[in-house]
Amino acid sequence: MLELTGVSASYGSVPAITDVSISIGEGEAVGLLGANGAGKSTTLRAVSGLVKLFAGKVTFDGVDLATLPPYRIPELGIAHVPEGRQVFPEMTVQENLEIGAYVPKAKADRVRTMELVYNIFPRLADRKKQLAGTMSGGEQQMLAVGRGLMLKPRLLMLDEPSLGLAPVMTDVTFEKIGEIHKMGTAILLVEQNVSRALSLVQRAYVLESGKVIMHGTSTELANNKQVQAAYLGI
Repeated sequence: MLELTGVSASYGSVPAITDVSISIGEGEAVGLLGANGAGKSTTLRAVSGLVKLFAGKVTFDGVDLATLPPYRIPELGIAHVPEGRQVFPEMTVQENLEIGAYVPKAKADRVRTMELVYNIFPRLADRKKQLAGTMSGGEQQMLAVGRGLMLKPRLLMLDEPSLGLAPVMTDVTFEKIGEIHKMGTAILLVEQNVSRALSLVQRAYVLESGKVIMHGTSTELANNKQVQAAYLGI
């Protein structure tokens, strides 16, 4: 479904990722793991067309994403939930969700999709008329994920969904991501909490200094001594 082949990208003259190759199949859950500055977020931005590639190729169902402007990429069924939640604070929960259904296919079915989002996140249903800026960090994260789901994506890309959350809200967030995956949505998860990520995904790639240094199943990586020492505190 999604293929990155030899992708390199930079911010100005500063290289961010180099020769990154990853793949995600239909309905699969895949992790991008690594420390701050490893290139995980840039990899997601490369898929969304938000950073310019100077080498390599990104395709989705065979479509070269570099041939599309960034605003057209979500029409293929790719939703990107960025780090930091980025909800619209002066708009209500419901208004934030409605904005997520901006592509024609999603807009036509937005009422049914919103019901689905409220079923997954009942707390959002309870607060649908509340201003997003008055919600807790965990609730805003639910809203950001819900807004991504309003696109009716085949691939949901999540950038650090547990960042800044209390442990109990981290548990809830990962539980909900697991539910979304079980519904058949492919997940590309960027996460510094490696143990939690490996409990959710089927495969993962480890990035370091903008390069993929390791790839394997979640079990293989959880048992890898290098991963254990660097990320799991074992």
